[in-house]
Amino acid sequence: MPVITPMLAKASRLPKDNNLYAFEIKWDGIRALIHYDGRNIKILSRNSKDITSQYPEILQIAPSLPYPVILDGEIVAFDQNGRPCFSQLQHRMGLVSAKKIALMMQQIPVTLVIFDLLFADQQFLTELPYLKRREHLEDLGLNGRYWQTPAYSLGSGADLLAASRNLGLEGIIAKKRDHPYEPGKRSGAWLKIKNQKRQELVIGGWIPGQGARSGKLGALLVGYYENKKLRYAGAVGTGFTSATLQELAGLLQPLHQKDNPFCEQPPQKEIQFVRPQLIGEFEFTEWTPNHTLRHPSFKGLRSDKQPQEVIREEV
Repeated sequence: MPVITPMLAKASRLPKDNNLYAFEIKWDGIRALIHYDGRNIKILSRNSKDITSQYPEILQIAPSLPYPVILDGEIVAFDQNGRPCFSQLQHRMGLVSAKKIALMMQQIPVTLVIFDLLFADQQFLTELPYLKRREHLEDLGLNGRYWQTPAYSLGSGADLLAASRNLGLEGIIAKKRDHPYEPGKRSGAWLKIKNQKRQELVIGGWIPGQGARSGKLGALLVGYYENKKLRYAGAVGTGFTSATLQELAGLLQPLHQKDNPFCEQPPQKEIQFVRPQLIGEFEFTEWTPNHTLRHPSFKGLRSDKQPQEVIREEV
């Protein structure tokens, strides 16, 4: 079965013409494409990495699939209030030990949120318009303990965005109703409208903490790629738990290097530069005129894309 890279959404404001779009909730998880060949299931990440072994509960969907399919969706961990919790999901990401995976599956089960059908019964559906693909998807009736197919809305995008904000969700996705699926492209046919500004950034260094954080990580130095160069985007010193600080310290230590990976010199002192291999997700209020983040906060690490793919998302 061929590998399809997922279609991507552009950061945007709410579109003016509701009649051109269908609206979905934006789920705070990791992108996943489910390949079922009629016998076995393979789960691929956004960058086509095989993550099947990390999420064994999703494999239980196989008996519900009547023929070979490729599903597009998001792997989500829900908290006790039923809200997506990316920080909990991080505890499931990157695990290798089968014993540890089985333990964490009991503590933090995940749900596959399905929103597209790309291949079904020996036929590619990518050239079909969004609404037709959704019709085929809903015919499968894929709702179970570890997977669900949430409804989409043809009504007011503003109403759904407001509802997502009231529920504490990340935002919504607007998808052109008559548009085909464009693998690997960020064409603008899909728009992501967030309640809070978020940006994926590459970690290029860190500075030691002071006071209560003396001897520990104080802030991450982060950036994004522009013209194949890593541009400095600021220092992030909030949003960390004690466990997160310990995890980051362990991940950053072997990446230490003398050279500055940024194309600018960050203003901080005592900088510990690292090879730009780790990607984090950060929430912030706005971009400053100096192209840095204002009031950034760490939300979690991401492993579903390559550092060179991280660019500044414009709205």
